[in-house]
Amino acid sequence: MTAINKGFAAAGLALAIAAATAPSAQAADAQLDCTMRFSLTGWSAIYKHAEGSGVVTCENGESMKVKISAKGGGLTVGKSHIDDGKGEFTDVHKMSDILGTYAQGEATAAAGKSATAQVLTKGTVSLALAGTGEGVDLGISFGGFTISKAD
Repeated sequence: MTAINKGFAAAGLALAIAAATAPSAQAADAQLDCTMRFSLTGWSAIYKHAEGSGVVTCENGESMKVKISAKGGGLTVGKSHIDDGKGEFTDVHKMSDILGTYAQGEATAAAGKSATAQVLTKGTVSLALAGTGEGVDLGISFGGFTISKAD
């Protein structure tokens, strides 16, 4: 199994658990499937900061260019980048639901080529991320992952 497939498997499992515990009435109303392709570059030295861009596409044909910013703190050191990252949103009613700051927590230890997968939440909307990249990163961090409309 490739690193990205392992990342999607881990993200899928976490997403399944999150979906099983989500309020069913809200989930039943959310009928829009949306995905995101993105790239992200970051650094950390106690404070963690990453920026990137991407495109969100929904099954109804809508698409939106987005900016991504991840900021937080913790015990981290390193720098990294993710190319060709993929994200899947759940519990989306309309495309604007994907905008905003998602809660993020992470523990990493990587050098060279690596893969990542995590599930982030913002209210009832969840975002499962997976990607591969390169860098050196070590530590535990927390903070927010913000998606905003690109200019």
